[in-house]
Parts: sequence; C-alpha cells; structure tokens
Amino acid sequence: MSDQLSADIVVIGSGICGSLAALKLVKQGVSVLILEAGGPIERGRIVAAFRNSTRKSDWMSPYTCSEWAPHPVYKPVDNGYLVQAGPYPYPAEYIRGVGGTTWHWAAQAWRVVPGDMRIHSLYGVGVDWPLTYEELDPFYQEAEEIWGVSGAENTGSPRSKPFPMEPVTEPYAMRRIRERLAPTYAVVGNTTARNSRSYDGRPACCGNNSCQPICPIDAQYHGGIAIQSAVDAGVKMQINAVVYRIEHDDSGKIVAVHYFDPDKKSHRVTGKTFILAANGIESPKLLLLSASDKYPNGLANSSGMVGRNLMDHPSTSVTFDADEELWLGRGPQSPSSINTMRDGAFRKEHAPYRLDFTNISRVNSATDSLIANGVYGPEFEKQLRHRAAFEMSLKDVLEVLPNPENRITLSSQKDALGIPKPQAHYAIDDYTRRGAQASHKDFARIVELMGGTNVRYSAEGSFANNQHITGTMRMGNDPKTSVCDSFGRTHDHENLFICSTGVMPTAATMNSTLTGVALALRTAHHILPDRIIARVSPFGSSIEHVRG
Repeated sequence: MSDQLSADIVVIGSGICGSLAALKLVKQGVSVLILEAGGPIERGRIVAAFRNSTRKSDWMSPYTCSEWAPHPVYKPVDNGYLVQAGPYPYPAEYIRGVGGTTWHWAAQAWRVVPGDMRIHSLYGVGVDWPLTYEELDPFYQEAEEIWGVSGAENTGSPRSKPFPMEPVTEPYAMRRIRERLAPTYAVVGNTTARNSRSYDGRPACCGNNSCQPICPIDAQYHGGIAIQSAVDAGVKMQINAVVYRIEHDDSGKIVAVHYFDPDKKSHRVTGKTFILAANGIESPKLLLLSASDKYPNGLANSSGMVGRNLMDHPSTSVTFDADEELWLGRGPQSPSSINTMRDGAFRKEHAPYRLDFTNISRVNSATDSLIANGVYGPEFEKQLRHRAAFEMSLKDVLEVLPNPENRITLSSQKDALGIPKPQAHYAIDDYTRRGAQASHKDFARIVELMGGTNVRYSAEGSFANNQHITGTMRMGNDPKTSVCDSFGRTHDHENLFICSTGVMPTAATMNSTLTGVALALRTAHHILPDRIIARVSPFGSSIEHVRG
C-alpha cells in the first residue's frame, strides 16, 4: 500500500476490541483503516500446528512470533521480549497478529457484577468506575449478540435482556461435580462465547476439548472472526505495520501515526480520529514511545498514569483424585465454576474470587509427570489410566487492586526494529494473598465432598498468571488520576481514543475481554460520525448531516 495512507478513523491493533469498534464505525459510512503489527493467522495452519506439536500444554506454541513484531514466548526458553523488573514475575502471554490474542482464549464472557464498579464507595478499597453498570448493560448485550453468548442466570450480573443462546451441553464430569457439591456449593455453567447451536454461520461446539489454543471448527468466537467481519464490511487493514510513534500538532491534536514495515521502512498514516486498540502492555508502550518536547512523559500522560495500575487475575490451585471416575476431557475445557464469592462485605478485608473447574483431559499432563518421575511399563499404564479417570482440579481467580507501582515501562533493551521492549513491574499484595487463603478453605471442603485423595496444592506463595491484562490506561473523571474519560477519549488529546481492557479501572474477578469489548462498542457509539437524515426545508426535501 501507499506510504500516504489515510482514513477518517485509524485504528491501531486488529484484536477483538479494535476490530469490533471498527466494524461498528464503518457501518456508519466513514472510512476506517486498521494497522496491525503482525501478520495473518490461518485457522487451518494453527490447528495442524497444534495437532503436530509435542508441547500440547503450551498454548502459545502454534502461534509463530515474527521478528519485527515479537510477543512474549517462554517455552522452551524465554525470548526476553517482556522484560521482568519484579519483584514478582509477570509472564503475560499474548499474540501480535491479525485478530489478536483471543485466537487462543477460553471464550469466557463474564460481565462484572455491579459492586465491582463501586468497590471504593462500598468497601473502601480500589477506585470507583466513572460509569454505572446500567450504562454498560446495552453494550454488554450488543457484544453478547455479536459473539453468541450463553450462561447461567445466577452469577450476580443483572441483565435487561436474555442471553442470545442456550448453554452448551454440560459435560458428564461437570454434572457429577455439580451434583456432589450441592447444596454446599452452587456450581453453574460458565458464561461463554461458544455456540450451542448453529449461530451466525458457525457450527455448534462438538467437544474437541482444544478450546485453548484453538477451536478447530470456529464454534468459539474469537478476534479472527471479528477482523474478518470488519474487513468484509469495508474496513481496510495494513498488516505488518509496527506503529512506533503517534504524532500530534501544536495544539495536542493527533494528526498521524508512523509505522515500520518488516524492512524498517517508515510510513506515515493520517486521519481525523485515532483509536489505540492494542492490549494493556503494547498500548502504554506506544504512548510512552511517542514522547515529544510538548509531552516529555509520553502522550495522554499528563496524569503520570500511563502504564500504571497493571492488573491481572492470579490463581492458586488444588489437584486431587476424586473417589469416582470422572474422565475429564469431554466437552469444553472450562465449562463450570462457583461464583458465590465474587462480591460481598468481605471485600473490605480480602480479594473476591471465582472458583473455576478445569475439564482439560488429564492424559497429557499425567503422561509428562509419569515420564519425568521415571514410571514406565505396566505401572505407567496403570497410573495413567487412574489419573485420566479420577484426577480433577480447580483454581481460584483472584482480584488484584490497582496499584500505581504495578506498571509497564520502557526497558533499555530493544527489539529487532530498534524499538524498546516493554518492562513489567509487578507484585502481589496482601489483599490478594488473603483472598487466596480464604479460597483454600473452599478447596479443602470441595476435596472432602468429592472424597479426594492424593491432594496437591500449588506451591505456597506461588501464583499462576491468567493472561487477563487489565489496567495501565485507566478511565476516570479526573484528568489528574486517569488517562481517559468514560468513553475512552484521552484527557490530553481530543481525537485520540483507547479501546482496550487497559482502560478498566479495576480487574474484578472475571475474564476481562467481554467488558473490554463492551467499553469499545460504547466508545464507537460515542464517536459515531454525523448521521445523515432527511429534513424538510422551504425548498423541498434535503439531506443534511446532524450530530447523532
């Protein structure tokens, strides 16, 4: 494409947030251009790569990492792209490629609960959101109807309309767990963007049990579907376009973005409105990279909040052998959970959490473990069958409070194009650790109810990362303490908007993608161009543009 690309609206990032915002905008008749750092991702190739992989539990392994747009890779060795500053490691995983990271997500599509948006007012912790649950409800619904979402009604998240789809059939193992834990615990089906019937031209889930890293039949919605819908509707896309600077004029208005192609040739793209739609690591990185004489600390950063308040959902877990055969591995990988500890007065003292059950087949992990322990022959077969049949596990999904010291900065190390790599500063505070301690009482009770033996807890003080990158560009009403307003418009630049989970002020306990998309759709609604309507004048009917 030409070096002089231009569009009414320029979107940086082709992930699910940027693509669906672009789709909504292009339908209003404006020109929209998406710039994507990575290259195309083909479902057939990824499915084949996964099936041929010797590292089935490494969900990033089927997704190649380009030299010009690297993303974090940790196995078999750390590629060093996301530099760790500590004190606790933050090994975030994400994909830089067309469609973004939701190619390999679990499709959990949770809404927040209303209390999540008012934790400071209600519980004296964290911060409140600059909008209400009721304001976000219609955009949640819009996203759910695009994706095809189903879920349980009793998760604590009110709805003004029903789910667009009935749930996927409950796997046998999850039915038995639900029956065994009732009435002590209410086990419900997870809210997911996974088809239980044909929907929007995609088939129903057939239980491949490879939702991560790839649904082989596209029964599960993902960013690849979103970007294809946007392109089909008229959005233009430039791939392999690594944006490295956002340009402003003397007034602070954004006028262009600059990107490198794989040969490090620079290109300039102009537009009227700009949307930063990369994730909560790559977006603040770009804002910091775009520092200038007028904005020496980076764009949109008069508050000093760009990159700060990094959040995720740390997890601890328990694994054990139930007293009956469950045979995990039939149906979706993450179908059920316990949600009764998502909200309540206890949040004054410790983090809320969900308890999430895995339905991932135990064969691969058990095989690796047995081989590592030198078990072979008939004993290997005996133990493998037992673990595949009886073993089960669950994890907590814990809230992390916003902390300005948890942040993304620019490191002194550079990638192949000479662009500084992002650096993560991260710690897990006592509030979250106390939440983990509370959840372990539930772990013990669930083990007891399932007749559990051979109980193994995750290492004490150790937390797994859930790759729910949240915060770093939080929204708020006060420009002194936030990066953008409730519509995603940056306080410092009138025509620069952010569509990303990075704008969320708090992390709550749910996977962040649905909320990020709902906020992005709300942003797109806010910046819709002048709508064309017919208006009668003394000279007859005419067409005028009016602000919608």
